[in-house]
Amino acid sequence: MLTATILAIGDEIVSGITLDTNTPFLADTLLQIGVEPIGFLSVDDDPERIARALHRALEDAAVVITTGGLGPTIDDLTAAVVARVAGREMRIHEPSLQRIVERFRGRGMEMPRNNEKQALIPEGATVVENPLGTAPGFICPVAHAQGERYIVTLPGVPSEMRRMVEETVVPWLRTRSGSRRFASRTFSTYGISESKLDEMLSGLMDAEEGRLSFRAAFPRMQVRVSVSGEDPAQLQERLDRLEGAIRERLGDAVYAVGDEGLEETVIRLLSERGSTVAVAESCTGGLIGDRLTDVPGSSAAFLMGVVAYANEAKVGVLGVRPETLATDGAVSVQTAEEMAAGVRRISGADLGIATTGIAGPGGGTEEKPVGTVCIGMAWEGGGWSRRYNLGTRDRGWVKQATAQLALDLIRKWALGIPLPPS
Repeated sequence: MLTATILAIGDEIVSGITLDTNTPFLADTLLQIGVEPIGFLSVDDDPERIARALHRALEDAAVVITTGGLGPTIDDLTAAVVARVAGREMRIHEPSLQRIVERFRGRGMEMPRNNEKQALIPEGATVVENPLGTAPGFICPVAHAQGERYIVTLPGVPSEMRRMVEETVVPWLRTRSGSRRFASRTFSTYGISESKLDEMLSGLMDAEEGRLSFRAAFPRMQVRVSVSGEDPAQLQERLDRLEGAIRERLGDAVYAVGDEGLEETVIRLLSERGSTVAVAESCTGGLIGDRLTDVPGSSAAFLMGVVAYANEAKVGVLGVRPETLATDGAVSVQTAEEMAAGVRRISGADLGIATTGIAGPGGGTEEKPVGTVCIGMAWEGGGWSRRYNLGTRDRGWVKQATAQLALDLIRKWALGIPLPPS
């Protein structure tokens, strides 16, 4: 089985200034074509550390894929270090140089001299053309004690890297990956912790049948099942069988198959049943409406979002009774219920949902500490509300957790799943 290690290069990656989205994309792409990713590395723009990382990766993997460090500036060192590790001289690749010159000419600009550096390619390497940028990539053979290895070197700009992978690197890898294939299925869940997921799915399959992995990327919690074999049809049959077993164990905690956010699920479900929703937000500050309107086609189901932060707005816009605020307070199930009923009334939506709470860091009391959140819902002939204690966490976390909770409640309402006890 062909193995690969992914090496992300750049000061901005190691320092955390730039989020590395290239590595997850590459790992998923490799698995789809039967290449097994066995390691991920990252290193700053230091030539000695890049060289050590390459040597280490070449010990374990037949293919090393690097991203970053192919620009024209002094800190872009990847190509030169790869050439040194491979024991090859650098040569100007004239067709690449001409493409760079033409790209600048097409913009009415003269090419700076340091851009010539981007056309320097290790001798004997195969160029990977870059249709979107100035930096070509390359595939460089490396003689190794365990057999010939390859370093695939790509730019760090995600749009450029992805295009080059899809058009050139994937076809090249397919010729070397053999007949074995990987397939996987991701299950997006809500309401179950990572440790509880692991416990609930324990013993689901043996190692030969497949492998489970978990991804906790707040506010998403996902479980992924991966299988391998030579017959693609059999792999899908195995995934279908495992999906049934996973759904049996997790029940309605699985809200989607695939990398789908709750907002996407909610819009899809509401649209399918022809229902609409309106949102009244206090502590979430418009976050629920923002997430819903990020979904293409959300106008079919989302009618209105009101951020009623001040009590005057709750009364004047949503019709919350002043006596409710005076008696029960802004953070109460009674206020949440009246906010939900108010936004439903003024929007004409089938469902109104409201959030009010204390996101912190201040504002908490002994009776209502930071993390206290109340959610209310209203629909024709019915309503629901509940108080939650999300714990003392940072403000952003409380807002995100409340939005995720509200979206899941909309999902349950749309599916007819019983809501939690009030």
